[in-house]
Amino acid sequence: MTRGVTVAIVGAPDIAKELGKKGTASDLTLYNTVHDDAAITLVEPTQFPEKFPPLLTALAMADHCLLVVPELSRPVAETIATVELHDLPTTVVLGASVGDAEVGRAFKGSRLATVPRVPLDFPRLRDLVDGLESRTADGPVRVPIDHAFPVKGVGAVALGVVRRGVLRAHERLRLYPTPKTVEVRSLQVHDIDRKEANSGERVGVALKGVEADEISRGQTLAPDGSLVDGATVAFGPFERCRYYRGDAGPGAQLHLALGLQVVPTTLDELSSTGARVTADRPVVGAPGDVGYLLDLSVPTGPRLFARAVVRSAAASP
Repeated sequence: MTRGVTVAIVGAPDIAKELGKKGTASDLTLYNTVHDDAAITLVEPTQFPEKFPPLLTALAMADHCLLVVPELSRPVAETIATVELHDLPTTVVLGASVGDAEVGRAFKGSRLATVPRVPLDFPRLRDLVDGLESRTADGPVRVPIDHAFPVKGVGAVALGVVRRGVLRAHERLRLYPTPKTVEVRSLQVHDIDRKEANSGERVGVALKGVEADEISRGQTLAPDGSLVDGATVAFGPFERCRYYRGDAGPGAQLHLALGLQVVPTTLDELSSTGARVTADRPVVGAPGDVGYLLDLSVPTGPRLFARAVVRSAAASP
């Protein structure tokens, strides 16, 4: 059976195209390659640094991150600060003009100080990518959607990675955070018809019971009752980005990135141990999921304010 792996390639453009064939393109560009028993999807945040959310979305989609450091520029510094607060397994790829000692100083005191480093050499990167493994999880199926479109004669088709459990054709699932129940009419893995897809595999799913224009990035296919949703999200452990230079506090207008969702939000409460926000529309998640608070108005420094772990989500009072 072919294993599915998704890799975020951040820090420099035009690297992913050397490693795979171009596929879906939006604010993100996806490249695909199949090698031996691995079907690999490479995700590039095409509109970063002009827009910050694509960087977090690419990381949220992935099993592994290749952090390319061609130079220590401001966009690369913001990328480093963001990847530093992410739990994603990471390999640093050094450009020819960047020394190992120079990067070591930039990473000092962060988790990136101890991750593997390799030179920017495409044959070596291909071998590295071919050997990566996906993050798999047992339990009720969970498929965050990253793209959707209509197909003549088929209807709504959604694309995403199975992040938990097994997705099966003809099962009925809730389209979180909406109240809609949809049916999986059929599914494909890298354009091959399948009856089921396993955790880690990237799927195209034909859905019955919803139109393509009703589907948006971040909505999630899962059994009813297996996730939580609502506009008010409470966070437990809370960690500020150590390079953030803004002054966000209670009442601040921020954005919440939770999984593949990025929504405007108000910071209601903030303490050393947690926070509470109210988004402008319902979001979906589960206790233990990691969210990120973004300050897109900050004039200098990273636009990432903090990382926080979801404690609960509920409808606004």
